[in-house]
Amino acid sequence: MGKVTGFLEIDRQVHKYQPASDRIRHFREFTLPMSDKEVEKQAARCMDCGIPFCHGPTGCPIHNQIPDWNDLVYAGDWDNAIRNLHSTNNFPEFTGRICPAPCEEACTLNLEDIPVAIKTVEQAIADKAYETGHIRPYPPEKKTGKRVAIIGSGPAGMAAAQQLGRVGHDVHVYERESRPGGLMRYGIPDFKIEKHYIDRRVEQMRGEGVTFHCGVNVGVDKPVTELLSEYDAVLYCGGSETPRAAAIPGDDLGGVHDAMPYLVQQNRRVGGEPIQSVAWPSHPIIASGQHVVVVGGGDTASDCVGTAFRQGAVRVTQLDIRPQPPEKEDKLSVWPYWATKMRTSSSQAEGAEREFQVATLEFIGEEGQLTGVKCCEVDEKRKPIPGSEFVIRADLAFIAIGFAGPTTAGLVTELDGQIKIVTDSRRSKNVEANDRDYRTSVDKLYAAGDVRRGQSLVVWAIREGRQAARSIDEALMGSSVLPR
Repeated sequence: MGKVTGFLEIDRQVHKYQPASDRIRHFREFTLPMSDKEVEKQAARCMDCGIPFCHGPTGCPIHNQIPDWNDLVYAGDWDNAIRNLHSTNNFPEFTGRICPAPCEEACTLNLEDIPVAIKTVEQAIADKAYETGHIRPYPPEKKTGKRVAIIGSGPAGMAAAQQLGRVGHDVHVYERESRPGGLMRYGIPDFKIEKHYIDRRVEQMRGEGVTFHCGVNVGVDKPVTELLSEYDAVLYCGGSETPRAAAIPGDDLGGVHDAMPYLVQQNRRVGGEPIQSVAWPSHPIIASGQHVVVVGGGDTASDCVGTAFRQGAVRVTQLDIRPQPPEKEDKLSVWPYWATKMRTSSSQAEGAEREFQVATLEFIGEEGQLTGVKCCEVDEKRKPIPGSEFVIRADLAFIAIGFAGPTTAGLVTELDGQIKIVTDSRRSKNVEANDRDYRTSVDKLYAAGDVRRGQSLVVWAIREGRQAARSIDEALMGSSVLPR
């Protein structure tokens, strides 16, 4: 696909960033867009590689037809490129910004560390589609008379809602927060994805007949049994938001917080909303002038780092219990899978001090307030090495070590004894449903996204929402034209 010799003639280029000294002064996105011609050149690097691992199971969970739309962009056919992209992905402007791009890891050119700039091209296609008016409501030609309720408006809930609405079902989305988007709106910082992209998709979906009910906490404000009696099917997309317990002594000190309340609070602040909500009660948490320690090495931890710098933190230290990974992976033993190698996020590149193979032993404080974090080095089995203890000064500490399943307050509590909960390999407790029909143990109730599979990527949530929509449509109508 693309230009057969493109990968030989054209160097890999991706979006550039504003300098760190500039971007930490605001919460807006900081990527510098490329021109159409530059993007077309990057698309031309997608050669006819024989077996395109990029859109296979190792590369793209939603099976984006990457070589096809790269070829269309290379030919300047942007309209058909977005049609092709939309055939597998409802929200390419989301994934083009916040997906870690396992497709690029699986690209054949990654064997030489110069993969096709797939993520850059994907974002460019989606943004171009908005400019040309291609992203507009596509209401169904006729209604089916069936009603479907969706609990949660994150990427899984939104994808399912759009798919079901477009085949003519009357879809109602119930969202606990004041605006749709789930943790994509409230958990992911604006410097990674500005929220007007979510707003535009919500308006498109409303134009397609989807109804959003915000400020409704199903299982608390409205019993789920009412939804099950009022609708022909109910899809639970509540996400995974219960923080994984760290069990670190001193975690009750003032200044020690789980990561998500901190991120949600700042996103609400940027969005012009009150920083407190029923789901996220908290006093103001501000890192200005503070020494900050972030416990954890994943994306959520990195988001805390970037947020702290933008709030004016004096110093940010990130603690990772895992050993420092190699600078480069062994391609022949890893490719086309996601490799463990040294990666530096844009937030970490803004000045974070990273400590690897370090365990957090205790939060230290005076008069109930955090003053430091006691750490030690660990061996390959994550066991403390005697005599390696040290203390890092800290005024604020954020625990970002993952999530242990959906919140139990609400639907799970209401259906206690009826809905089955299963523990996965990470000891997260998720709602049990298979990935074929997404049915739970409760009649007419389906589950998809992080609430079913555990914490994962936005692209996986979109996949599950689309597949659950297909299953629901098939159950209601006897057959379905929706793709799986």
